[in-house]
Amino acid sequence: MTSAPSNVSQDALRGKAVYLFAFDVAYEILPVTAPTLLGQPLTTFSLDESKRRPRELLFFRPQMIHLPGLERHGPRGMVRLHRTVKLLPVGVMSVAVSADFEAARIEDLAAYHEPSFDGEPLEDLAHALAAKALDELRPFCVRPYARPLSEEAYTVFCVNGPRPRALEWLATHRRAIAAALAEERRTDRLSDQEAEETTGRALSYYHEDLAVVDWDAALLVDAPHAFEETLHVLELANVQLASLESYDRFLDAVISRAYSDLRARGPRRRRRILTDLREIRIDLARLNDEMSNLTKFFGDWHLARIYERAAERFHLDDWRRIVGDKLRMLDQIYEMIQHDHFNRWMIALEAMIVALFVLDVALLFLGRR
Repeated sequence: MTSAPSNVSQDALRGKAVYLFAFDVAYEILPVTAPTLLGQPLTTFSLDESKRRPRELLFFRPQMIHLPGLERHGPRGMVRLHRTVKLLPVGVMSVAVSADFEAARIEDLAAYHEPSFDGEPLEDLAHALAAKALDELRPFCVRPYARPLSEEAYTVFCVNGPRPRALEWLATHRRAIAAALAEERRTDRLSDQEAEETTGRALSYYHEDLAVVDWDAALLVDAPHAFEETLHVLELANVQLASLESYDRFLDAVISRAYSDLRARGPRRRRRILTDLREIRIDLARLNDEMSNLTKFFGDWHLARIYERAAERFHLDDWRRIVGDKLRMLDQIYEMIQHDHFNRWMIALEAMIVALFVLDVALLFLGRR
């Protein structure tokens, strides 16, 4: 239910604002065998079967729940909030909250960035939901955290279409769309360069649909029933960003501890370091493979292009390079400690050989006497 302003024209924008939050909750989330979560049946994400697709389409379908709607007072009156929770094997929980909107102008969408409902910031509402879900999921989590960590937030404005000649509509309203995505209230102050940078790589499959993906928000124009798969792709890209940031923090801590442990004395301490580093290398390699599998699904080429845009905007390749560099640094530390450990054993063996040789010579000398 949406309370629309009385001055909204027939050309008003109608649709929904979708807020995506990715929470790092555990080292890994195993398949949940319980039938329900938070009192709602667990299902898997499903595709629109009406579309033509390749015969062998790989598409990641996470377990998820749909929660009952909530009536809340939002930025423009009473709204009904729709919530979903998706569970990703990389230890990330994705919470999506959506609210319908009506806006007289494109610029009015800026009011829907980081909203509060009933005086409560939306991120607090999402965090509380993730914490509640985590409490029930602990038996299915590997090394769950005490509370959800470091949400990665992303906003998607889904404008109901179709809009004939969507690319022409974009060209006409380029500056206003860029301002809405950048949460810039003063549209006239936005430069042509920034407007072009934000909207210049928009995507369209049919004449009537449009996808403008920026680093902090996106705008989609399509039929109301056609948003879900595009939202799912953006949600997975947001999950990957959260996972890479989590890996980066974890590797920073591991490398710092490894350098500190290098100063440690004693063979037992060094053996423990080697064991820990070996386990970490194996676990990170497996989790990296799991993260790659999240987007190993693109038989739908338009969705693949949207994912590539999101990956570019989120700098996922840069994050992968940073994490890869730190993994290689960890490998070098492991090899250095292993080499040092091997050298210590070789010195000990050589000392034993020398001692045996001296003992043998001494015995020969004593025997002759």
